[in-house]
Amino acid sequence: MVELKTPAEIERMRVTGRFVAEVLAELRERAQVGVNLLDLERHVRDRIRERGATSCYWDYAPSFGRGPFRNTVCLSVNDAVLHGLPFDYTLRDGDVLSIDLAVSIDGWVADSAITVIVGTAAEPDRRLVRATEEALAAAIEVALPGNRIGDISATIAEVAHGYGYRVNTEFGGHGLGRTMHEDPHVSNAGRPGRGMLLRPGLTLALEPWLAAGTDRIVTDPDGWTLRSADGSRTAHSEHTIAVTDDGPRVLTLAA
Repeated sequence: MVELKTPAEIERMRVTGRFVAEVLAELRERAQVGVNLLDLERHVRDRIRERGATSCYWDYAPSFGRGPFRNTVCLSVNDAVLHGLPFDYTLRDGDVLSIDLAVSIDGWVADSAITVIVGTAAEPDRRLVRATEEALAAAIEVALPGNRIGDISATIAEVAHGYGYRVNTEFGGHGLGRTMHEDPHVSNAGRPGRGMLLRPGLTLALEPWLAAGTDRIVTDPDGWTLRSADGSRTAHSEHTIAVTDDGPRVLTLAA
């Protein structure tokens, strides 16, 4: 069941979204050569505790993971793209790090992700990150009342295909609000004009993610981390948005 949010409820999600954006900005700065992933995890734990927030990941045990997930942030390096389980790894020059964070404040959730290139950035990696960011921006633009979920999905795929990347449809965006995952599912590929009608009050996490060489993924022995099947680099961008009468509103911005 899809739950439409009132303007007041969207404002409460915006409070959470601002916090998520602030922490992601801090992690972007901290993701330097020589920094351990576990140090980033500790920083997120500290910030969540200080804010009185709740991690949406801690103890999360969905059917697709080997639960429970006992961390507060997903950190996915290089060929890892989603659900990266933080582990004892020191970042190296040129690493591509995707950071995905979802928290709840006063019962309202926001979810966002960024991809950071550590140290020296290779142009193919820049291009891959740019593709996910452009796909996300384009998807947000079409999240208008009267459009449909398929318009969002088709837009993401169009940008990805324009860059020459293939699109995986096993994992994508989703509704959210009181919990991290609500209806509807938002695939990263689809047909325009199809799917659920977008109405004011609908809140969605849109999250294009891509691998440079494949649309297939494999799961690590840790039961969580998803990697490109061919070992190619990956990237992931995500925002929480609200569909409103005045157009799409991004809730996971710092200002």
